[in-house]
Amino acid sequence: METVSFTVRKNRAKLYNLAYLLAVITIGYNIVEGIVSVFFGLDDETVALFGFGLDSFVEVISGIGIWHMIRRLRKNQKNLNPDRFEQQALRITGSAFYLLTTGLVIVAVANLVQRHSPETTFWGIIVSSVSIITMWLLIRYKLMAGRELNSEAIIADANCTKTCMYLSIVLLLASLGYEFTGIGSLDSIGALIIAWFSFKEGREAFQKAAGKMTCSCQGSCK
Repeated sequence: METVSFTVRKNRAKLYNLAYLLAVITIGYNIVEGIVSVFFGLDDETVALFGFGLDSFVEVISGIGIWHMIRRLRKNQKNLNPDRFEQQALRITGSAFYLLTTGLVIVAVANLVQRHSPETTFWGIIVSSVSIITMWLLIRYKLMAGRELNSEAIIADANCTKTCMYLSIVLLLASLGYEFTGIGSLDSIGALIIAWFSFKEGREAFQKAAGKMTCSCQGSCK
């Protein structure tokens, strides 16, 4: 019986280490993605890719809060409520998302009025394609760890990562649409959709900080 109990604890420790590693990878990936997206978004004058990059930087702040949460769960697996550090990270994240939403709407509307077109959306296609694959893998392994540990918090984190994948799909569709049709407004429309997702993420970050919901994700966290 003691051997079985030791094996179970050992497996749980490995799973928590996996969840911890995935949180670190999420932070690192979003930093790189943000730098690449902002650089090429400015260089190619595509507001959708630029906004996507800024969103990635905001996700880094959220990711740090999640990293802290998983580190805390490894020590105390019963306490699922956000601590002071996580609440502060969520409030900063929510504020940043609101600022991003405002900026994207202003720039996108101005581009629509001026009928501005990006030079190319090639890098938007590349970045979004890589992001979709990466997010899908992160979701898969986060869900695996969360379900094996029966951890609602880790499952919630996995489901929240789906929002990043949705944003990547929006960027991909907008970028492909422009490359195939040359309709400049598609880039701005893509940016407005990204702004809408950013607004939802900001609102849900504040709700989570207030303890009103389990995660900032779409629909059920199960």
